[in-house]
Amino acid sequence: MLSAGEASGDLHAANLFRELKQLIPNLRGIGMGGARMREAGIEIRYDSTHLAVIGLTEVIRHYGEIRRALRLMQRIACEEKPDLLICVDYKEFNFRLARKAKKGGVKVLFYVSPQVWAWRPGRVKTYGRIVDHMAVIFPFEVPFYEAYNVPVTYVGHPLAGKVKPSIGRAEAMERFGLSVEGPVIGLLPGSRINEINRLLPVILGAAGRLSHEFAEAQFLLFRAPSISAELLQSHLARSDVPIRVTEGQDYDALQCCDAVITVSGTATLEVALLGVPMVIVYRLTPISYWLGRVLVRIPYIGLPNILAGRHVVREFIQHDATADNIAGEIARILRDRDYAEAMRQSLRRIRDDLGDANGPAKLAQLAADMLKKGG
Repeated sequence: MLSAGEASGDLHAANLFRELKQLIPNLRGIGMGGARMREAGIEIRYDSTHLAVIGLTEVIRHYGEIRRALRLMQRIACEEKPDLLICVDYKEFNFRLARKAKKGGVKVLFYVSPQVWAWRPGRVKTYGRIVDHMAVIFPFEVPFYEAYNVPVTYVGHPLAGKVKPSIGRAEAMERFGLSVEGPVIGLLPGSRINEINRLLPVILGAAGRLSHEFAEAQFLLFRAPSISAELLQSHLARSDVPIRVTEGQDYDALQCCDAVITVSGTATLEVALLGVPMVIVYRLTPISYWLGRVLVRIPYIGLPNILAGRHVVREFIQHDATADNIAGEIARILRDRDYAEAMRQSLRRIRDDLGDANGPAKLAQLAADMLKKGG
């Protein structure tokens, strides 16, 4: 049984299940997820497409649906007794699911550790009581669990060694109808509906300013599978900037970009692994932002900066996430070659540090070992 509540978790769970099927061909998978898990052969009991929300007020607004999904998944876990429950990210939901499943005698593997090193470090002990094993994606996370005797394995980041274009840049430029005469600016507005509604207007505002400053600029917007084309078009219709929308072949298209505007999340690491200079933007509702300021104990939100331990790329958060600020930083990247090259070098170091870990295969072997031990 697998549980994923967001686009990135849906992808990770799908990749894991495919690897696991190589080891255990007669394996059956059920659970909560989206299109990618379904394509991988997992029987989806609850479609999580509309559960991908962030921030306290957003969770409250969707509380009824989240609660229904949680009760269903808890009931399935306790009644059908899967041989293994694999919780993929989606921390608070999966915490409650794991706790219920563990009480019901189900073995639990938690993949993508809650960021206990960023906030609520005391919760490590609690996770030790509700999971049988914690699979982490960053090596520095291991000591946090070992200190409380929680079984933990560093399996490598699921993107390490995987973020590679399938074709060369020149061929990609031609395929996506891009010209070498002007800069290409990528727009990654997120995979959650509330991210799109809150941040895409600001990103489009920045694109408008950049189109005036760089007459030949080309804009490429990346649509996540969890976001409908209709929702994007409702926002794009309000902008007079010509913007190409692409879906799939993301790495081929991203390599064409001279700079990227991206919301915080897994996408920032994908852009970093491709070595593309970027700016990270994010906004929450006021109360969610205030709580984050109180609880979060690290100075960065972007994965490239967290991994580097310093500001490699600029972050414009909350009130600083304005069209002028975003456009100003992208303009600097495009104009200042030394500045852009220094950023690329820092991003290359992050890629080298993550290595080529083949995370899904290592995770699949860990899950297979847990299944065999469970009989």
